[in-house]
Amino acid sequence: MQRRDFLSSMALGASLLVPVGRSAWAASGESATRQKLIVVMLRGAVDGLNVVAPVGDPNYRRLRPTIGLELPGAEGGALDLDGYFGLHPALAPLLPLWQQKQLAFVHASGSPDDSRSHFDAQIYMENATPGRKSTPDGWMNRLVGALPGESTASRAMSIGPLMPRILSGAAPVINLPNGAGGTRADVLDRPAVGAVFDQLYGGHARFGRAYGEGRAAHKEVMQAAMSQEMQAADNGAPLPNGFPDDAARLAGLMRGDPRMQVAFIALGGWDTHANQGAATGQLANRLAPLGLGLATLAQRLGPMFAHTTIIVMSEFGRTARQNGNAGTDHGHGNAMWLLGGKVAGGKVYGDWQGVGDDALNEGRDLPVTTDFRSVLAQMAEKHLGLPDRQLARLFPDMPRKAPAFQLFWT
Repeated sequence: MQRRDFLSSMALGASLLVPVGRSAWAASGESATRQKLIVVMLRGAVDGLNVVAPVGDPNYRRLRPTIGLELPGAEGGALDLDGYFGLHPALAPLLPLWQQKQLAFVHASGSPDDSRSHFDAQIYMENATPGRKSTPDGWMNRLVGALPGESTASRAMSIGPLMPRILSGAAPVINLPNGAGGTRADVLDRPAVGAVFDQLYGGHARFGRAYGEGRAAHKEVMQAAMSQEMQAADNGAPLPNGFPDDAARLAGLMRGDPRMQVAFIALGGWDTHANQGAATGQLANRLAPLGLGLATLAQRLGPMFAHTTIIVMSEFGRTARQNGNAGTDHGHGNAMWLLGGKVAGGKVYGDWQGVGDDALNEGRDLPVTTDFRSVLAQMAEKHLGLPDRQLARLFPDMPRKAPAFQLFWT
């Protein structure tokens, strides 16, 4: 492998997206990154009607005779939220956050585009321009570019095998693989090897900037991870596999480096066309580590959780009526989740119209009565403090009519 190819592969392997022709933000100290955002994308279309189930509506069990949740208090019953909606019992670790009014849901929300294609719908949720695939960047990357403060290599990060569309664009972003390997030392952490490459590429006309930012990002992540791993070693026991592990690691990274402000992680396995289950089964087995991971994330963030908003979203919902395979098919409206210290929690928001036959979209699934961009815009304004002119660039063609509810304490 030639030196040029090695450097190019190293930069791509770190998944550092370097902006071209952009000036750095004006420095304003760590206070500019105090307010944090974490987005969890559930790829495959999670069944929001069994996550936040309208158990108080008799039509719900009529539509779902074998996969619908029982009433609260019954065996396999939902966890009561407000007397009408119930939380899936596999998400029991999140109930304390609901009771502390730090968890809320926006039901019958989603993209106004009626596509039932996973690929298309995910693109629209990630670029925040429903119906238009050609948008060159993701809304989270545009968000990073709009935030005030100094630009650092680790301000935005993704955890996963590939850089997602939602974070693609001009602003620099780093990508870490799932699992502890993302914070493991590499060959350039050996002082002798690192010194040689610093000398070779530090001032390189073509690759110098990419090399320098990649090294800086890796150093920031390693420094943040080192203290976290040392604290974990004191407890002795390993963390659970999967998302709870990634969530705990992400919390440690953000606490270890206050410059980290925006993070994204995607989870798959939600396309439950067959044998979905009710309180137990396939969906429950997916929700259990998700709930535990989110609770772990909130707990491990510590005082930082008061300044953090976590948003969980999926490309679309699923049919209100179960299919012949005891599962659900591609639908439309879904439930967005919001967790955080400033979230006006303990409530299910949205223009909810029930699950009667006359209320369903095309007679089969929830309508979208709240555009997902309206939820994201409220977060960007109330939590991150962006002005209207920035919101217009962040979410072009967003509906002019704002929701009638406020999701954040002022």
